Order: sequence, then C-alpha cells, then structure tokens
Amino acid sequence: MHNVRQINDDYYYMGCNDRRIALFESTYRVEDGVSYNSYFLDDEKTVLFDTVDKAFCGQFFENLKFVLGKRKLDYFVINHIEPDHSALVKSVIEKYPNVKIVCNQKLKQMLFQFFEFDFDIENNFQIVKENDTLSTGRHNFTFIMAPMVHWPEVMVSYDSVDKILFSADAFGSFGALSGNLFDDETEINIDEYRRYYTNIVGKYGTQVNALLNKAKNIDIKMVCPLHGLVLKKQISNLVEKYSLWASYSPEIKSALVVYSSVYGGTQNAADIVSSKLAQNGVKNIKTFDISHSDSSRVLSEAFKYSHIVLATTTYNMEIFTSMDNFISNLVKHNLQNRTYAIIENGSWACNCGKLLKEKLEKLKNSKIIENEITLQSSIKTSQSSEFDELAKILAKDILG
Repeated sequence: MHNVRQINDDYYYMGCNDRRIALFESTYRVEDGVSYNSYFLDDEKTVLFDTVDKAFCGQFFENLKFVLGKRKLDYFVINHIEPDHSALVKSVIEKYPNVKIVCNQKLKQMLFQFFEFDFDIENNFQIVKENDTLSTGRHNFTFIMAPMVHWPEVMVSYDSVDKILFSADAFGSFGALSGNLFDDETEINIDEYRRYYTNIVGKYGTQVNALLNKAKNIDIKMVCPLHGLVLKKQISNLVEKYSLWASYSPEIKSALVVYSSVYGGTQNAADIVSSKLAQNGVKNIKTFDISHSDSSRVLSEAFKYSHIVLATTTYNMEIFTSMDNFISNLVKHNLQNRTYAIIENGSWACNCGKLLKEKLEKLKNSKIIENEITLQSSIKTSQSSEFDELAKILAKDILG
C-alpha cells in the first residue's frame, strides 16, 4: 500500500525509510537509519522530484502511482544523481517514456555514466542553467547550481510561489523518519545534522558558502532536503550553523580530548588532562577513545570544538593507526581555525608527536601549543607539573 503525506495543497512527500542500513555510503554508522526523500507536485503539470534507494523500488512506485492517479507524469526534476536518490531514474523513464527530464548538463552526462538505455531519450531532456525557470501552471521554479554540495552536478530547485527550496543534500540529516515529517512536529537532533554535514560536505566549505550567499536573496518558508525532516521552524538556525561549519568556525569554546591507547598509559594522560582542564574552569569537555568511537562522530565534534587535545602512542615508528586515520580525516575534510595540544607516548622511540605536527600543519590557521608532553610508557609523578601547565595554558586560551 502507498505511504505518502501531503505537505500542502499541491505537494506530497513520498520518500522511504531505511532502518536496516548499517553504514551509509558504506562508511558512516547510522544506528537510527536514514530517510530517502522524494517529492511530488500536483499542478497543471505533474512534477516528480528525485527518487529513492533501489531497496525501496516497490514502495516508491506504489507511492508514485497513488499521487499520479490517472494523470501522466509531465516533469521529472533530478537535483542530484547519487544512487541513493537516483537509483530508480531509469525505471521512472521506462514507465513514463514521455516524461520531460529537467536537469543540468553535468547531471545529464553523469546520468549516462550510471545507466544504459535501450531506447533514445535525447528528446526527453530539458537542460537548465543558473537561474533558468520553469512554470508548471500555478507554480514557478528557479534552478540554482550548487556544485560540490556535495557532487559536481548538484542543483537546487526553488518554488517562488510557495517559497519552497528543494535543497538536494544540503540541510539533510542522518536518521530515519518516524511519522513526523516536519521539524515543528518533533525535536531535531543537531548533532546528527552536524555529523551529516561534516562527513558528507565538510571539505567543501567554499562551495557551501557560495550556495548560502545565493540563498540570502531568496525568501524561503520551507526546505525539502533529500534526507531528514522537512524544515519550517529551524531554517534560520540551520543556516546559521551551516555558515559556521562552512567557515570552519567552532560552535563552542571548549576542549575535545581524543586519544588512542594500547596498555592504558596514554588513556591515563588523556583523563588527567581532561580533569585538570575542568579544574581550571573549562566546561563541556568531551573525551573520546578514537580506537573505539565512531570516527564520523568524533570528526563532527572536531568541527564543533575550538581546542583539540591529541594523545597517542608511537606504533611501528608511526602514529598509532586509529589516531593516524583520524588525523588524516581532519586533513581530508579541510578542518581549519583550531588550536591543538599534543601528548605523545613511546616506550623506546617516541616519534608520533613530530608526525602529528607535520599533518596538522597542513590545516589552515592551525595553532599548536608549544607545551607538548612526552611520555615514556607511563606518566611519572615528576610530570604532574607539565600537565598542570598545559591545562592552565589551554584553559586561559579557551576562557579568554
């Protein structure tokens, strides 16, 4: 049976929820699943916006058949060709061979990378460029290009009548929906919005800012993303958060302590520095064992915090594997404007601190506290003053 929800007089939500998926994009843990959002406009001309993952083919076409009724499908707007949204594109075109495919030139090119058609669809395309428009009767659309948010072909679609932005992957979130569709029906989990942003588009702050600057000139009353809740209440809040994340500005002034430890010595150091930071008045400290924590969540926290303490061991003359992967992730996601402190450990040849610095220096506007602490296997009582001094320096910098 169909499962759709009416958004307003003319629009329907017809997405699907995946609660069985363990890893989104085979990388990110999604204990609460994920939604794949598709939308439909019932106007003088009918319009489908994107599709869903192939696992939900049956549900999707039941939904589409219901919202169409006896009408034909006139337009098929594709904002993003990534397979979790476009897996059913070929099936839609085969079922509705006269549909007009609305997309940009780059998306058209990538469409043929994913699909082979056994019939000519060249005349099906309506290629749009920046600020091109489309009228469907009562509704008028403007198309805005959003390359690298987060693939090069991405665009967003704006309905100037109902003030709705179909935002592709922008303003999306991890987490399946549980009946409540709108953000004024349930609390949003800002941590999941940040985790989604930082891991999916965190590298592309410049491109996200470009889209935000375009959006400043648009009156937006509703945002319909391809994942997560339809936004009405939280639009300004999320735009503010996106502006921070895209400029790599921390949300809070506090310390994130990330460690990797083999036999407990480095964990002891991380816990001690966390305690001493708290004793110096620093609040909202978070401490993670990067070997056991979900790295996508720790990356998200790194985008949130102003100061990051890294405590790790030397392993095969390199940085311990889980910490090395985490630092590489910071570099790959282009994190900037952070202050770091380093605690290194090594039982016979301590080399990880030097290697950490070399990696961190690749990040723009990164400051590394000079008071690096070096351990030999475990903390000695004589080193207590070093931890006191590092905590004082960090606390002073955090508290201003």
